[in-house]
Amino acid sequence: MTGPAVTIRPFEDADWGVVRAIVEEVAAEGETYCLPAGLPEDRLRAFWLSDSATLVASVDGEVLGSAHMGPNRAAQGSHVGTASFMVSSRARGRGVGRALGEHVVDWHRRHGFRGIQFNAVVESNVAAVRLWQSLGFTIIGTVPAAFRRPSGEYVGLHLMHLPLGVPEAARPDSLAR
Repeated sequence: MTGPAVTIRPFEDADWGVVRAIVEEVAAEGETYCLPAGLPEDRLRAFWLSDSATLVASVDGEVLGSAHMGPNRAAQGSHVGTASFMVSSRARGRGVGRALGEHVVDWHRRHGFRGIQFNAVVESNVAAVRLWQSLGFTIIGTVPAAFRRPSGEYVGLHLMHLPLGVPEAARPDSLAR
């Protein structure tokens, strides 16, 4: 990214208005999430703030993106993490997603996860697929025609994985569900 640096910090309640607007924008576009447009605020909030940690990314103090992450599954699956990302259309292509992605990978390593699994990366979201591959993720499978774009076209959902090689013993108990 050229220009000001991206700052990553934990989500604060005061960020919700801007983060909600980003989530609503992404849902309305209908290109990257299985998320209906027009959800009531309580359902949007439950969707985006449901994991162990939520972050915001800002440039010059303006929140332009957010990510949330935590265990992909409970109990016996809690050693593999997952994350979701949303970036405002005003900031796409400016390094906000990459900064969030790098931070999330580091967060999972620091918290002792053995890997990260993305369950549903829309194959037509070429920028996201390239970004995750550049960070070391591989596509380990694709569910054909599992996502319907607003145009009516059906495309696949990629399952992507990044091994982290962190021993289970390094995980804090507070993250095991």
